[in-house]
Amino acid sequence: MPELPEVETVVRGLKRTISGLTIERVTVRETASVYPQHKKFASLFKGAVINDVARRGKNILIHLSTGYTLWVHLKMTGHFNFLPVDVPATKHDHVVFRFQGQSNTLRFNDYRRFGRLRLYPTENIMSQKGLAELGPEPLEITADEFARRLRARNRMIKPALLDQTFLAGVGNIYADESLYLARIHPRRSTASISLAKAQELHGHIQTILRRAIRLMGTSVDTFIGLNGEPGGFQKYLRVYGREGEPCPRCGAAIIRKTIGGRSAHFCPRCQRPK
Repeated sequence: MPELPEVETVVRGLKRTISGLTIERVTVRETASVYPQHKKFASLFKGAVINDVARRGKNILIHLSTGYTLWVHLKMTGHFNFLPVDVPATKHDHVVFRFQGQSNTLRFNDYRRFGRLRLYPTENIMSQKGLAELGPEPLEITADEFARRLRARNRMIKPALLDQTFLAGVGNIYADESLYLARIHPRRSTASISLAKAQELHGHIQTILRRAIRLMGTSVDTFIGLNGEPGGFQKYLRVYGREGEPCPRCGAAIIRKTIGGRSAHFCPRCQRPK
């Protein structure tokens, strides 16, 4: 599933492409992808201007001039294409946006059909389940606040970082990479982490996320940006997806274990349990 840098990459691409455009019509080709019911969904867009495109955690928020916000979650394989109107739609183009005076259409494509586009009044959008309970943004929270929140819990560090109510936007890739840099075992109890180590981890999380954003995300599995553009951070992964390969720091074989129901990649020598 795309994480914060991948979603931020899509948001920036959409900002450059559709900000200020007026929607002429919306065609829903896969009704399960949208809320509310597809006819009402399509009708609410007519004449709306794209005021802004923003991100909250792993969610995309497209704010319209009509007082509505389109909430998009890409899930596993959702992505957007901005293509000429004469390019035929594929069977996986589930929602198509046509704009006034534009020869291109914006298409939401999702071959696994898990992605969702939901339309709510802007004044109510942040109170919706899935947004209301999100934790702080990792690029906005201070080191002190991060350390306080982390050390106040008594749970394994890797599941804690994946908990979107604790921190919004971090997933498997950037949790594994940050814990590796901080030399923290993914099973380590959050309550056992010193203040200094927690602050160090905060720094690594922010540094990695910012670098991944600059490189337009990590293209592993299925992620692609607007119009299929791949990310570049996968070239710099130290542990994620490198099971059995040598640790860049000590040479020990990277291992992969299931922790808290999710996979974790780490170096057994550099990241010793304490």
